[in-house]
Amino acid sequence: MPEASHPPPALDTGQAPEKLAGRNNLLQLIQLRWLAVAGQLATILVVHFVLGITLPLPEMLSLLGALSIFNLACWLRSRTAPRVSDTELLGGLLVDVSILSAQLYCAGGVTNPFIFLYLLQVAVASVMLRPSYAWTIVGVSSGCFVALTQWYHPLKLTGLDAAALSAPYIGGLLLCFLLNAGLLVLFIVRIERNLRRRDARLADLRQRAAEEEHIVRMGLLASGAAHELGTPLATLSVILGDWSRMAPFAAEPELREEIEEMQIQIQRCKTIVSGILMSAGEARGEAPVQTTLHAFLDDLVSHWRRTRAAEGLHHERVDVPDLPMISDFALRQMIDNVLDNAFEAAPHAAPRLIAQCEHEELILRVQDEGPGFAPGMIERFGKPYQSSKGRAGGGLGLFLSVNVARSLGGRMGARNRPEGGAEVEIRLPLAALAPAAENPRHEH
Repeated sequence: MPEASHPPPALDTGQAPEKLAGRNNLLQLIQLRWLAVAGQLATILVVHFVLGITLPLPEMLSLLGALSIFNLACWLRSRTAPRVSDTELLGGLLVDVSILSAQLYCAGGVTNPFIFLYLLQVAVASVMLRPSYAWTIVGVSSGCFVALTQWYHPLKLTGLDAAALSAPYIGGLLLCFLLNAGLLVLFIVRIERNLRRRDARLADLRQRAAEEEHIVRMGLLASGAAHELGTPLATLSVILGDWSRMAPFAAEPELREEIEEMQIQIQRCKTIVSGILMSAGEARGEAPVQTTLHAFLDDLVSHWRRTRAAEGLHHERVDVPDLPMISDFALRQMIDNVLDNAFEAAPHAAPRLIAQCEHEELILRVQDEGPGFAPGMIERFGKPYQSSKGRAGGGLGLFLSVNVARSLGGRMGARNRPEGGAEVEIRLPLAALAPAAENPRHEH
């Protein structure tokens, strides 16, 4: 149905969509009802005075007057009501069906060709109301249709007698009406459902586009910061190398050990900076490497244990074939982020990484012994700045991890385990991890 061209001044565009929809639907009914009043009035006058068919004018005009008064009341309601419910709209349509039935009762009942105007009420209900209410209109209008086959004031038409309408004719007429009404509801409800699914899909795509734009901005910022950090890190590395060869430092074992530790940490910082630039498409002599699933997982676990001050990391492989794969920084960093979150949730208990293959997917489950996710956090899992850690910028690690998994055709989810703690599940298609010869994704 088209939207009202002149919304009332009381209409607030900042209201919730369902509130606006209810009031807009009421305005559409008001407009249709005025059209019905004008159409019925014109039809009654033409039939009575032009065609010479006698109609009970007082009764039929009184019904039009009652419908007009009701429509005025609905108009006032639309100007003052903060919200219009589906129940009110159903009530208005039931009034329309009742007035139409009364008019048809006065003008020939089932012999009146305008009896199929009931289908208009069915169509309007199917578009505006929930399916159960639409079927209510079908039931009521069908009941009125059946009643009008038995009780009505016959029209005085030349060449047509009500008695000439046989039972098979009336039965066929009723069957035709029921089929039309039922099909209208079924198809319109399906169309409405498809439109709602399309709108939900579009909203999801818009959300994903906004997230990807956010990632691009973060990538540019990280790339710029990595470029700026590269020079001072290189300078520090040269200075520490010079210090390690100086006699005063070489003669002191403790100082030499501290210099070596500083060199290790600077090298780690340089590796992180290189990884940031590589993930932004600016590889500094480093590239994704071909390995196998077992070697990748073993290297990942070994590196995480070596670089984190954690109690350890329990690692299990369940029926994971040692397939060839491509390993890059983004993939490793994604899993590291999830392991880091598990460690921060329970610092005094080693997290657990369980790997298995199922339905052509690599499944990684990261479990911790922490307090678990709050219900609201699970619903917003993977959204930026959604964190229970209470610090600015929290939640970006999982946000980036979710998008890395999505870029590989996979997905991530979270749940609270019945025995306590939380579990994050990463599912990646094995085809997306395969080398270039087996996976066109890696070809350039």
